[in-house]
Amino acid sequence: MSTPVRSEPRPSAHSDRPTTYKSNLEEYEREGDVRLPFLLSYRELKLLGIAGVGFFLDAYDLFIINPVATMLQYRLYGGNELPPGLEGFIKAGANIGSVIGQFAFGYSADYFGRKAVYGKELMLIIFATIGTICAPTGAISPSGSLIWLAVWRIILGIGIGGDYPMSASVATDRANLKRRGTLLSYIFANQGWGSFVGSLATIIILLCYKHVMEVDGQTSKVDGAFGTLYQRLTLPESTRYVESRKGNLPVQDEDFYGINLNQNVVLQQIGFDGSSGSPWQRLYKIGVGNLIVTALGFVPGYYVTILTIEKLGRKWIQIQGFLLAALFLGILAGKFHELSTASFVVCFAFLQFFFNFGANTTTYCYPAEVFPTRFRASAHGMSAACGKAGAIISALAFNSLTKKIGTPAVLWIFFGCCIAGAGFTLLLPEVRDRDPDIVYAEEQREHEREHGRHHQ
Repeated sequence: MSTPVRSEPRPSAHSDRPTTYKSNLEEYEREGDVRLPFLLSYRELKLLGIAGVGFFLDAYDLFIINPVATMLQYRLYGGNELPPGLEGFIKAGANIGSVIGQFAFGYSADYFGRKAVYGKELMLIIFATIGTICAPTGAISPSGSLIWLAVWRIILGIGIGGDYPMSASVATDRANLKRRGTLLSYIFANQGWGSFVGSLATIIILLCYKHVMEVDGQTSKVDGAFGTLYQRLTLPESTRYVESRKGNLPVQDEDFYGINLNQNVVLQQIGFDGSSGSPWQRLYKIGVGNLIVTALGFVPGYYVTILTIEKLGRKWIQIQGFLLAALFLGILAGKFHELSTASFVVCFAFLQFFFNFGANTTTYCYPAEVFPTRFRASAHGMSAACGKAGAIISALAFNSLTKKIGTPAVLWIFFGCCIAGAGFTLLLPEVRDRDPDIVYAEEQREHEREHGRHHQ
């Protein structure tokens, strides 16, 4: 049983004597555990399952639209390309919705509490998924079908966006300080598995339905979502959040979104862009190519981060990730027309490794760990929305920029963004073993002391 929060009598504003609070954390939030950071307890594994499945579904939903869009060319337009405006709309819809969801759910979680809000984003994902797979492609015009999908994917994106601040806040509120970054990295790594399974599902569907082009790839995830929904809705409020709302913060004694190399470029370079063969062969090649790219992109990087984040720290991982990603982007940009297929794949694999053993993971962890509990969800939502806005801009601008200035020049732009990212990271504090509630309370106390001196 946790004990009540006890504090010494608070001194006057002009006193120099420090005030010490003891934090009222739940049993699995305490700091006495000496296990290796990546060895999770039962409660942490349960929390990983509750929060991680959401990220698995998020990545599946975001990824699956790419192969589905290719299938829709045959389902709706006889193999011809989709209208550019509508294709961009259905592909960008989920990201647009994500920005809305990150702001809305982040603010709501801080205002109403995690328990009141957590699970609602998953309900929205389930509802929107059902709406998406019920697209009446045979009853309305092809353009109407695309608009139907785009609208439902915006709604889907709101739920996906809401999962970022919600899962990050719920996990961080309950995390042992010594394993907080590891737990967040474990949760975020489920995005990689979601993308991988999305690629695998596309191939399996194509193998099972070789003779027809059907959009059936999204139905397999609904049952799993219902299984997690109950756990989210019944997850109790964390002690840390409750105490932060009361103002009982623990005080110690005085002491881009990332690199978005357009996947079509990679598939073209390795011969899996589906530019030749029968319709089925073209779709199958794209599916296999996506599986290769996804495997290269997430498997090593995510899990090296999990194993090292508590040892190396977030700041070091983010800076080296930016710099080494910049290095391999520079090689790709400078030798784009000279690299052999094998060299291109190796270079791209290293690029993705240091993207995931770097900024892609740490930019999810940082907002959850640097902001105090009272503002954590809102601040994480705003941070994630800024990253998602960068992803939207990159996705919309890549193709047009490539046609105007060429792919190598666009890669040099990404190179510059990575260098800038490393520079801005220098401004961030290291958050390993850092309790943001303690820092916030100390800042509040110092503000009170300064206010008291001002009125003396």
